[in-house]
Amino acid sequence: MPKKSSPKKAAAPAKKKVAAKQKTKTAAVSSTKFVYAFGAKTDGNSKMKELLGGKGANLAEMASIGLPVPAGFTITTEVCTHFYGNGRKYPEGLEAQVVSAVTAVESNSAKKFRRCKESVAVFRSLWFP
Repeated sequence: MPKKSSPKKAAAPAKKKVAAKQKTKTAAVSSTKFVYAFGAKTDGNSKMKELLGGKGANLAEMASIGLPVPAGFTITTEVCTHFYGNGRKYPEGLEAQVVSAVTAVESNSAKKFRRCKESVAVFRSLWFP
């Protein structure tokens, strides 16, 4: 009498989430420029939406065609990707670029950002733990 074959269990599907997380962790930042200015000096344009995000690219485009856009800067989407893919750590060089961008915004306007020990400590702890 032939043996009845028991139904074979299908192999467990590969976990896509784990693979995606591993891919993100190993993703390297492709550029070393993390901060793009807009206003009097504009670094970006509307074709850079993937790097600057929609708002950042459009602000840069508006400034470059002469619309009145207050001076400011955009931090690239690569920084966000790096942050979440590398244990909530910012890429090297970001802090210096942000400080430089804040200084540039201050020099292009008649206003200064408030400086005191508490605000600098809060800024650094929030952005650069």
